[in-house]
Amino acid sequence: MTVSSIRLPHLPSLPARLLMALVLLLSAFPLLAQDWAYRVRPGDTLWDLGARYLKPSIPWEQLQSHNRVADPYRLPPGSQLRFPVAWLAVQPAPARVLALRGLVQVGDAAHAGLRDVIEGDLLQIGQHLVTGADASVTIAFADDSRLQLRENSRLRLDQLSRYGHTGMVDTRVRLEQGRTSNRVTPAKGPASRYIIDAPTATSSVRGTVFRVSAGGDGRSAATEVIQGKVQVGNPGGQRLVTRGQATRSASLDTRPGALEALLPAPQLDPAQPRLDPLPAQLAWTAVGTADHYRVEVVRGDQPDVLLFAQDTPATTLTLPDLPAGRLRVLVRAVSAEGVEGFDAEHDFLVRDQPLPPLTVRPVNHETVNSARPRFQWSRVDGAAASVLQIARDARFLDPVLEQPSTTAHARAAADLVPGEYFWRVASRDGNGHRGRFGQPVALTISDTPVDPALQPPQAAKGQLTLRWQAGENGQRYRVQIDRKGDFARPLLDREVDQPEVSLKRPWRGTLHVRVQYIDEDGYAGPFSPAQQVAMPCRACYGAGGGVLLLWLLL
Repeated sequence: MTVSSIRLPHLPSLPARLLMALVLLLSAFPLLAQDWAYRVRPGDTLWDLGARYLKPSIPWEQLQSHNRVADPYRLPPGSQLRFPVAWLAVQPAPARVLALRGLVQVGDAAHAGLRDVIEGDLLQIGQHLVTGADASVTIAFADDSRLQLRENSRLRLDQLSRYGHTGMVDTRVRLEQGRTSNRVTPAKGPASRYIIDAPTATSSVRGTVFRVSAGGDGRSAATEVIQGKVQVGNPGGQRLVTRGQATRSASLDTRPGALEALLPAPQLDPAQPRLDPLPAQLAWTAVGTADHYRVEVVRGDQPDVLLFAQDTPATTLTLPDLPAGRLRVLVRAVSAEGVEGFDAEHDFLVRDQPLPPLTVRPVNHETVNSARPRFQWSRVDGAAASVLQIARDARFLDPVLEQPSTTAHARAAADLVPGEYFWRVASRDGNGHRGRFGQPVALTISDTPVDPALQPPQAAKGQLTLRWQAGENGQRYRVQIDRKGDFARPLLDREVDQPEVSLKRPWRGTLHVRVQYIDEDGYAGPFSPAQQVAMPCRACYGAGGGVLLLWLLL
């Protein structure tokens, strides 16, 4: 499924959305009627403070009157000045793309279509973000609040503003599809707001950690609170949701549902092996009422940056190779209604030493006509050994082979059935610690035997000479010549160092020829398909002359 083809759920009708917007607007009036308090510092003057915080249309004299300041030249340090929120200057405050995973795109009303998002992009009011099936994006707002938009989601940025230099920020987004995780910076004044509109309810906070889903596919929208409290409402009513609680909203006309407890965090297996090096298996105990589980890996120092995510009905999961650094794995139970619970957490370190070798051969997307191909890579200073991995998938979640090597090359230890593979190599230091694997290299195993590209045979002075295409450096050749074609009792069966062989010239009949390539380590590939040499009658040869024989390819 492409990002542009993500199906959107049914959105509320225009009258319903206008009603919800009116409810939100009315709820904002008390905030706008409040004052923002400023503590006077040495050297402050009313005209300087007016220029810094007020709208250009509001003169500083109004600030003097509002605060009943008798002498505008003398503001006692430590005293408070009150600024009506409606008087404060408001500027746009773009959101910044902090990190992304997979295909994430952005669009706006001014330009048709979507463009790919890159890290560091600044997002403006009116734009919308769309994530693919295995993608996520984390954005940071002006007050450093963080929003993580998960896979198959769509988010619209409705309001991104800040009140001058006050530290107060007005952030409003609309979750049209999918899920978000949010970490909101505590409010710095009465006008600070962080609001998420979902199709059936609005969640507003002033500093907390919570998740919101837009619902769809038969499930209600949900708000789940991990820290703090969230006000969830719609035209049907309000719910105050506190830590460890969730509420689900089925429609705009119905008050958000009764509070329900979040599922407890699963218990990670106490015998859990180290998660370094990766891939490694993670295990946890089942939560009785869980429908399935969600496993995420985030950065230890930036838990809003998602590196890996997968849902599973099982209580085990193999974590793939991930970037080096201090990471944190999160496991949470999910109910049948789609409500996610508390996280089990485990921090671990992925080291990047010793460095992985550079791959030499087979090269990327090469086709190899051998069930047990030979792999070669560079030597790494300080590495005592290497580890070769071969898998069917580029993430190596289920390797088909993993084998050590004390040299910079190795042959697959077992036959590989024909098909598509990936291979990669890691280094191991003298203490046995394995570093990260290098980039995967695509490989195709073919069961089609190598065509030796035989040249026309030559006959001269009673000798028949056959030549074929040379192999790689160090390879030897086994050539068989047979009259019947079953090679049960070959006329010739010989190993040679050069891609040619000579024998006493037969005078009649048909010869069958096949060649086998033998690598320098003794591994012999399959014989080539047999080819035929039709020998003309003896009278056809000139007296003692060398002639070219008829060479027929099967």
